[in-house]
Amino acid sequence: METKLPPCPKCSEDMSYEDRGIIVCPMCSHEWTLEEEAKKLEASLIKDANGNVLEDGDTVTLIKELKIKGSNSAVKIGTKVKNIRLNPGAADGHDISCKIDGFGAMGLKSEFVKKV
Repeated sequence: METKLPPCPKCSEDMSYEDRGIIVCPMCSHEWTLEEEAKKLEASLIKDANGNVLEDGDTVTLIKELKIKGSNSAVKIGTKVKNIRLNPGAADGHDISCKIDGFGAMGLKSEFVKKV
């Protein structure tokens, strides 16, 4: 039985082949291993404080009281946030975009939420 190899991460062609443990793309000559691909995929996943993988549209609750910059108010522990949107690779570390009732649109860090 033949194993389906992933498309090239550089040019997205699906003509890759394996040669002595290395996967090679004949179109752009990019070489990689399946272990590298798995590590990149794992690093791109956004996880909550408990290690659960988050997805767009999930509902989460806050595990820490978060002060709002420029305001005297704070979002309380246990606040439920519905229909989150993920922003992988956000420069400021706020990898979740959401709208919280009473506060409006804001960004959250995944380390301060848990999946419901």
